[in-house]
Amino acid sequence: MAKTKQFTISVDNQPGTVAHIAKVLGDSKVNILALLGTAHGTTGIVQLVAEDAKKAKKALDEARIAYQETPAEQYELANKPGALAQCLAGLQKKGVNLSSIHATTAKGGKKAVVVYTVETAEKTATATA
Repeated sequence: MAKTKQFTISVDNQPGTVAHIAKVLGDSKVNILALLGTAHGTTGIVQLVAEDAKKAKKALDEARIAYQETPAEQYELANKPGALAQCLAGLQKKGVNLSSIHATTAKGGKKAVVVYTVETAEKTATATA
């Protein structure tokens, strides 16, 4: 399990919005490790984890993209049936209440990656440019 930062960005639900965020980070040589976007009518949320959180913050700040930064955990597990359930059962036993979770793997890949945040309001930092 690795500690990381998750950036949550509120966006307008329109073509090119996520592409703009990806370009800002890409132009700053920031590698995106995980990304989840959801739309709700005219608005949406983009949650992402960058390989270098410090560089990501700088790029987002310079582009005047408002974000919320939250401590997160990145966990690698086997890419097999039941692995996610086993991981989540362990968190449940510890009394961990998730605020967000997203996971991915490549088809045929041996490992999957899960990123989650927990409810810890006192540790959440909000930044805007």
